[in-house]
Amino acid sequence: MTDDVFSPGPDDVSQRPWGKYVVLADEPDHKVKRITVHPGARLSLQRHRRRSEHWYIIQGEAVATLGEQDFSLSTGDSIDIPRHTIHRIANPGKKDMVFIEVQRGDYFGEDDIERFEDDYGRA
Repeated sequence: MTDDVFSPGPDDVSQRPWGKYVVLADEPDHKVKRITVHPGARLSLQRHRRRSEHWYIIQGEAVATLGEQDFSLSTGDSIDIPRHTIHRIANPGKKDMVFIEVQRGDYFGEDDIERFEDDYGRA
């Protein structure tokens, strides 16, 4: 048995104004990220045309917006985001919120993000 445990280095981490992420898997039919969102921060209100997502909260509190509805999530909770659904995630807590994002579809590029609102001027 081999010990092929992935341990990301500094070059594997992508910094964003709301926090950071590291790609844990990037395969033809799925992509997996570990995403950290700083307290009070949120990702852009967005949608994807070519992928769905599943979020699993591993640390902290989150508010997930799907369409017009908000969902409060905490450690151990998860939520599915169907393809074409407008969505975002926010950290209302006082500590970093960390979640695992599993993307499924036929394309996972960052250019499959259609932004509607963004706190950092990227919309």
